[in-house]
Amino acid sequence: MLAAYGVSNALALRDELWRRATTDNGVLGVKYGMTEGLHRDLISLFAGAVPGALDPDGRRAWEAYFPECKHVFMTRRNKVRLAVSWWRAIKSEDWHRPNRSSPPTAFGEAAKRASLADVIDQYSYDAIEHLFAEANLREADMQDQFDRLGIAPHTVVYEDFIARYEPTICALLDYLQIPDRQGVTIPPAAFDQLADELSEDWTQRFRRERGARLK
Repeated sequence: MLAAYGVSNALALRDELWRRATTDNGVLGVKYGMTEGLHRDLISLFAGAVPGALDPDGRRAWEAYFPECKHVFMTRRNKVRLAVSWWRAIKSEDWHRPNRSSPPTAFGEAAKRASLADVIDQYSYDAIEHLFAEANLREADMQDQFDRLGIAPHTVVYEDFIARYEPTICALLDYLQIPDRQGVTIPPAAFDQLADELSEDWTQRFRRERGARLK
């Protein structure tokens, strides 16, 4: 990671991340898909910013990079649908579908609009089962870390976010204590949902097959 950012040590990496990622109002946000191994490696790297510190749980290393950190935990109740969406995105390379009413974004410029024909024959029970397990394991890793550090994150549930878009964002802005949040105009969602009749077909097929295998 040091080489990727053109720096030679942990402190220089921290400063470069702050420079690149901090917005005009002083907020730095990181999307973090945690796994136990990745977190261990990152904490080991971040520890270079607090050399010699007694830090058995990695708390001081994390705070050296993200002081006054607030944690937002985004989850999805329906892990089967999550796994299906994940597998379909892997096969189609269609991870983000920009809303046509939204301005172009970096994601949108690179997005590939895959047709049903591109992925219709790509169903795989084993792949979806693996991703279903992986999604649950990653959330367990996150919860373990929250528990170790005594963190009570602000939880955003995907299904509730879709159903109550603006109220969910307002609650999040309140939690983050974003300055002038009361006057913020919330734009429409930048991306359209990818799920369609094929996603539903794979979801129901996986449930039937899994049920049969568990009998």
